[in-house]
Amino acid sequence: MPDRPASTPEPARGAPSCREAFQALREAVAATVVGQHALLERLLVAVLADGHLLVEGVPGLAKTTAVRALADALGLGFRRIQFTPDMIPGDITGSEILQPAEGRFRFVPGPVFHELVLADEINRAPPKVQSALLEAMEERQVTVAGHTRALPEPFLVMATQNPLEQEGTYPLPEAQLDRFLMKVELGYPSQEEELEILRRHTRSWRGEPPSRSPAVSPGADGVLAARREVAAVYLDPMLERYIVALVHATRDPGPWDPEAARWLERGASPRACLALARAARARAWLEGRDHVEPDDLLALAPDVLRHRLRLGFAAQAEGITPGQAVDRLLEAVPVP
Repeated sequence: MPDRPASTPEPARGAPSCREAFQALREAVAATVVGQHALLERLLVAVLADGHLLVEGVPGLAKTTAVRALADALGLGFRRIQFTPDMIPGDITGSEILQPAEGRFRFVPGPVFHELVLADEINRAPPKVQSALLEAMEERQVTVAGHTRALPEPFLVMATQNPLEQEGTYPLPEAQLDRFLMKVELGYPSQEEELEILRRHTRSWRGEPPSRSPAVSPGADGVLAARREVAAVYLDPMLERYIVALVHATRDPGPWDPEAARWLERGASPRACLALARAARARAWLEGRDHVEPDDLLALAPDVLRHRLRLGFAAQAEGITPGQAVDRLLEAVPVP
């Protein structure tokens, strides 16, 4: 990697207290959730990169436990919303309630007015509800009865999907999928991890107090301060060009990999470039560095890109997944 140009200011290193707080926070959440290390890292990356997270996995993989533990450790407000087909937008945003004694309407905020929101099984909600959440995710505000109200800062949505059940669901449109910083696909825990889950459950059943790491609560101010430090993490121009080349390869994969060209019908939008750069800076900061390395991009690229691709008929007929298409391009596009 070439030296930084003299005209580029040296990025400020993160204040040790702030970075150490997030390292302790990471340990505190890991002490609550067995395994799922990738999910925990992506959760913290999403918080630091000011983005939303889409998690896909079968029930029982600690998705709710992880985000609740993160909210407790951060000291932020948390609310879980169970999405169902009979929901209306007001169930999320809140609504105007008539106060007969006062002779006027009063706005009652919905669950979206919390710093961390878990949208459980988001694809079970009808399009109108998904649209209401889309405004909250993108604009950080909601509009009810003609009045626009700002959401708290920071604001993070973690949405989940069950890949096994598709009956009675409403697939998220591409416009909404593109608003998620990353999509994480969860697998089953290993035998050792599942054994630890069993033992923890047994201890809890017996009423034994769980072992916990020291409480860490940076709060909203701590999160915003950490984000300012993340924004100062250095991204070399060669890595910037690599990000752009990789995203462009999803749109025109022919010059890089003819097989991927058969699979991909539509590539990622420019939001993918922005998302990958922000997420890589956050991961580098979590690792204690003031600069992004190629490994940061390679580790996060599948999660940033997989939900932004549309596969063609050939890929579907061969059982190819978006993740496999991304892997092909990561192998084809040379890393600086």
